[in-house]
Amino acid sequence: MLRHQLRTRLGPAFILMVVAFLAGPATAQTGDAEVSVGSPDTPFSQNKQNEPALAVDAAHPNILVGGANDNIDLEGCNAGDDTTCPFTAGVGTTGVYFSFDGGTTWNQPTYTGYSARTCVGTPGVSDDPCVPLTPQQGGNIGTLPWYYESGLVSDGDPAVAFGPAPDADGSFDWLNGSRLYFANLTSNFAAKRTDFALKGVEGIGVSRLDIPPAGISSLPAKEDWLTPVVIAAGGGAGFADKEQVWADNAESSPHFGNAYVCFGDYRGGPSAGSNSVRETIATSTDGGDSWQTQVVQKNTSSSSGSFSLISGTSGCTIRTDSDGNVYAFWVGFSQKTKQQGLYMTRSFDGGTTWEVGRLLFPVVATGTLDPVQGRNVMDGVAGARADLSVAPSVDIANDSPTGGAATDQIVMAWVDGSDGLNHEHLMFSTSTNVGEDWTDPISIEVSGDRPFYTAPAISPDATDVYVVYNAFLEPFQETTSTPRPLIGVLLHASVSGGDVGSFSEIFSSRGTPGDARASSANALSSEFLGDYVYAVARNNYGAAVWNDTRDGANCPAIDAWRQSLQDGTTVPQPAPMIDCPTPGGRVFGNSSIYGVAVSDPS
Repeated sequence: MLRHQLRTRLGPAFILMVVAFLAGPATAQTGDAEVSVGSPDTPFSQNKQNEPALAVDAAHPNILVGGANDNIDLEGCNAGDDTTCPFTAGVGTTGVYFSFDGGTTWNQPTYTGYSARTCVGTPGVSDDPCVPLTPQQGGNIGTLPWYYESGLVSDGDPAVAFGPAPDADGSFDWLNGSRLYFANLTSNFAAKRTDFALKGVEGIGVSRLDIPPAGISSLPAKEDWLTPVVIAAGGGAGFADKEQVWADNAESSPHFGNAYVCFGDYRGGPSAGSNSVRETIATSTDGGDSWQTQVVQKNTSSSSGSFSLISGTSGCTIRTDSDGNVYAFWVGFSQKTKQQGLYMTRSFDGGTTWEVGRLLFPVVATGTLDPVQGRNVMDGVAGARADLSVAPSVDIANDSPTGGAATDQIVMAWVDGSDGLNHEHLMFSTSTNVGEDWTDPISIEVSGDRPFYTAPAISPDATDVYVVYNAFLEPFQETTSTPRPLIGVLLHASVSGGDVGSFSEIFSSRGTPGDARASSANALSSEFLGDYVYAVARNNYGAAVWNDTRDGANCPAIDAWRQSLQDGTTVPQPAPMIDCPTPGGRVFGNSSIYGVAVSDPS
């Protein structure tokens, strides 16, 4: 649709609907708020959330949806052996949250599902195993619905995006309302191959929820959600990971309504090595009912040279501009140049064909190798993994929902370790000509911050950029006995004619820092904060979410055990709910998702 035709097509009802919701946040935000509000403070690991995602409905800018890895429905550590805190087989871990006031306050639904949240166990009793409840038995979940009923398990790694809803004939129009696409990892609930609902080990499940044209102001019911559609990884042992979803949300686009999912396809499983990973993109033209996948970069010889992704660090992001051009980015490693870098590919035909990926910027991994985990960590021994901190995060000023006045400026942020441990930088670059040329990267973190994960957002009219990041405030810690303060930070810069001004801190949680040692993997042997943070922007506000540990308590017994694993000494594995103190009512492992919404300061 031509842009001058667009203005005549939009009816008065739609225009009034958009105007009614332009306010975004109800008031200028003066503080942050917990997003994972349904989570209990105790026990571990039900109190554990990390790896947040965030999306804003372009047609209803007051509506935000968040996601996270959420252990709310898992069994407590005291179920069975008090020293172990396992994932409960078959129980989903993809939390979902709603805000109806532009990110000022949050709500988490409760649905029926397969749940172990009643399995809290008894301290000191090791023979009280967990028996999860089915929906028919009264099982309640705070995670995505309809997975158990579909023979699947929601496995976290959330990704969310809004686009237009289709009508009965499959035509997309904002007058039909909005469609939420919620992608996450998924696996089979059944143990027997003959009962599998999914081919492969791990696939991508895409849930969908439609928002009516008038919007919503209360939590949707379970029946409002469509059952998940599965995007399978390649091969019988295919393992999909590190996905992101996007929907073409600018009505000016000839591919308006298309939906896209990018992910790393680990052929042979995630341990098969870097040469097995294929950057893959799935496209849907029918509102997510079906998906067509294709590999856009893999380890093959071609005119561009041999190429593969580093195992475990695929980290893709995908976006569209107002003309329907699709952009995918990831971090990869060139076998030809032996260099790690940020790559981009584009599609100019709605995802049918893709360019050969090209290197945009070299990048150096952050942190240092932890010998117990076999992964890079930034804050200290037994710390939180930093694998994907170097992955690019991107946003485009496509003037959604109409697209009529878009500049299509692209902004990209990532964390780089070129200057070595304790000197990590938050890097930023922008392009104003469909990704052909990029500004020289600049570091924009607040002095003294060690940025961990980051994400940018640019307003649809390209006048404001927001960048969120988690940061550590202390150098790498050689022992587990010293604090590791962790905060969330939101930066802002004004944009004029494509020129991005200086960034300044518009919000941070410096006054309420957490201690990263209070976070934990379910195996207890290390911290865990996941791999992502997210930001969104509208013309009059920005919002962001991050990992936060202010509500958790450090546990000296866990510290000593983690240190023993590093040193090769013998220390008994502690029981978190017995051996850990609860200062001020705070409990070990209580990592949360926090967020903030800020009015446009310019």
